[in-house]
Amino acid sequence: MRRVVVSGIGVICGLGRNREDFAAGLRTGRCGIGPLTNIECLDLRFRDGAEVRCYNPADHFTLKEADMIDRFAQFAVVAAREAVVQSGIEWTPELQENSAIVTGSCVGGQSTENQGFWDVYKMGKPRVHPMTIPKTMANAGASAISQEFGITGPAFTISTACSSSAHAIGQAFMMVRSGMSEVALTGGSEAPFSYGILKAWEAMRVVSPTVCRPFSKDRNGMILGEGAAMLVIESLDHALARGATPIAEIVGFGMSSDAHHITQPSAEGAAKAVRMALKDAGITPDSIGYINAHGTGTTVNDSTETCALKLAFGDHAKRLAISSTKAMHGHTLGAAGAIESAATILALSTGILPPTIHFNERDPECDLDYIPNCARRTEIEYALSNSFAFGGLNAVVALKRY
Repeated sequence: MRRVVVSGIGVICGLGRNREDFAAGLRTGRCGIGPLTNIECLDLRFRDGAEVRCYNPADHFTLKEADMIDRFAQFAVVAAREAVVQSGIEWTPELQENSAIVTGSCVGGQSTENQGFWDVYKMGKPRVHPMTIPKTMANAGASAISQEFGITGPAFTISTACSSSAHAIGQAFMMVRSGMSEVALTGGSEAPFSYGILKAWEAMRVVSPTVCRPFSKDRNGMILGEGAAMLVIESLDHALARGATPIAEIVGFGMSSDAHHITQPSAEGAAKAVRMALKDAGITPDSIGYINAHGTGTTVNDSTETCALKLAFGDHAKRLAISSTKAMHGHTLGAAGAIESAATILALSTGILPPTIHFNERDPECDLDYIPNCARRTEIEYALSNSFAFGGLNAVVALKRY
C-alpha cells in the first residue's frame, strides 16, 4: 500500500476566512464565536454562533454562480480552491480522470431549504427557487468542486452527522492508499444557520446559552458553527515526483458504531475507533502525542470521551496533550472532522498545539491534560483527530508529522 500525504489545506470558518487566519486563531486562542447576525433569533434560547463574518459570495463567484449553489457548497469550493493553490496541483486531463472528490455534510443546503419553506408556508408563494433541489442536496459541494476543476473520477458525499467529513477523509485516504485514485480532494462543509434548524437544535437542549467550555466542570453545551475545510491528499510518490512539499502524512483511519443509543455516546464504541486507527497506522498507543478531541462542551460527551481515551490508551492517557478547538470555531457538524483535521495537521507542522479556551475549572470526570486556555509549543510525531456522531458513528483520523 502507498503512503498518503497532505499537500494542500483550505479553510473558511468562524475562526478565519482562510488558512492563515485560521492558523493564527488557533495559535492565539482566539474565539470565533459571537452574536448571530444572519438570522432573526430573538426567540431562541441561545443567540451566539461561529459565523463566517463578512462573507460576500460576490468575492468568490459571479452572481449567476452564487445563485446556483447554497452557502454550504460555496464554502466547500472556496476551501478547495485554497487547498489546490497551496498544493500546486496542475490538472492535466489524465490527473482529472484519476482524482477523486469525497466530501462530508450533515444537513446540506439549509439556507435554501429554509427560504423555500418560508416562501411557501409564510409568504404563500406558489413557487420556490427553480434550483431548490440541487441547491439543497448534500452532494452539492462535491459536484461544484468537480465542475470547478474538471475532475471526472469518483465524486461523492458522506453524511454521518458530526462524523461526516472525518468519514470522508478516511474514505479518500483508503482510495489513494490502495491506488484507486492518485489524488483526492476531501473534507466537508456546513452552513446550518437558518431559523428552522436552529429551532430544532434549541429543542434538543444541548446548545449553550452562554459559551462553549469543553471539558471544564462548568460546561453547559455546544455552540454551533459553519464553514468548510478541504485537503488535497495524494500518494507520496506522486507528490515528490511533481516537486510538492508534503505538509503531513495520513497514516491510519478507524471507525466504529456504538450500537448503543441514537444520541448518548458510548465510551467503548469511541475507544474501538481509536484502537482501529492505531492498528491501521501500525503504531502503538504511546506513539500519540496530541489528540484533537471531539469535545463538544456537553456534560455527557466530554466525560464519555475522557473515559474512551482512558480505555484506548491506558496509563498513556495521562501523558496525552488534548484539546477541543470547538470552543474557538464552534461545532460545525458535518464539517467538524475536516476543520479539526486541518487544525491537527497545522499543530503537527508548526509544533504549536491549540488550546481548549474558556476552560475554568477541572472536572473530576475529565481529569486529563486539555491544554487549558493557552497554546503549547511542543513538537510531536503522531496525532489523532476524533469525531463521534449522533447515531453512535465514530471516526478517527491518524496523522503524522512529515
